[in-house]
Amino acid sequence: MRPRRVAAVLLAAALLTGCAPSVDPIERLGRKAAQRVRPADPAAEQPYRRWGLAAPLPAPPRPPARPRLTGTAGPGLPPVVDHVRTSDKVVFLTYDDGAERDPRFVDMVRELRLPVSMFLTDRVVGPEYGHFAHLMSVGADLQNHTLDHPSLRGLPYASQRAEICGQRDKLHARFGVRARLFRPPYRAFDRTTLRAAADCGVSAVVLWRASMSDTDLRFTHGHHGLRPGDILLVASDDDDLDGPTLRERTTRLLRRIQERGLTVGRLQDYL
Repeated sequence: MRPRRVAAVLLAAALLTGCAPSVDPIERLGRKAAQRVRPADPAAEQPYRRWGLAAPLPAPPRPPARPRLTGTAGPGLPPVVDHVRTSDKVVFLTYDDGAERDPRFVDMVRELRLPVSMFLTDRVVGPEYGHFAHLMSVGADLQNHTLDHPSLRGLPYASQRAEICGQRDKLHARFGVRARLFRPPYRAFDRTTLRAAADCGVSAVVLWRASMSDTDLRFTHGHHGLRPGDILLVASDDDDLDGPTLRERTTRLLRRIQERGLTVGRLQDYL
């Protein structure tokens, strides 16, 4: 008798004698469910690890009532700031044009709940306004960086006012926001800039005390170490296509922030 037929005969005999091995239906369902379930991915449950951080960012404290800022250039002119006076252990992340070159940056802002401020120039951003609409939808704040990105210092009042008010109006038309913070391109401004900014409803001219350009922080002045209240710029090098992405630069900066026992606050809550 062939082996296959022998096995069939033995199985039939076992069934007839009631000796066939029985499998509990509940146990059988449990085995199938176990086969379908895969081990959990720690990175999926802990987004901060997916973005290269060893620990989550602490939530910023609830800030006090926004202070009434006064400018040093004269009455009625907005203050120029690269640092916020606060005892809260927070710093502020700001970005200029160029963030559209890293589409996954939107995912990073959403998953880490980063309160970032984006200073936009109409000519540079151009058709990428849709990208910044996504950023705004996940919590980013959109602010003014002029229409055409000129160096404002030395330009006549009418030209400076057109640049600042023009972009204010563009942002309102596209996003419904009323930008009240302004960053002059190249950090270049004069008293005329402040007059024009005041007439365009600007409450503060925002510079930065340190920038993360490639692998390390570069400080513009003062102590070369992060302090509470520092306004930081994460630069995007448009010419260095092989350099670190905006996400990588942001991760490096976030690690430095955590090393100092700081977290990220919302700039518009303090200015």
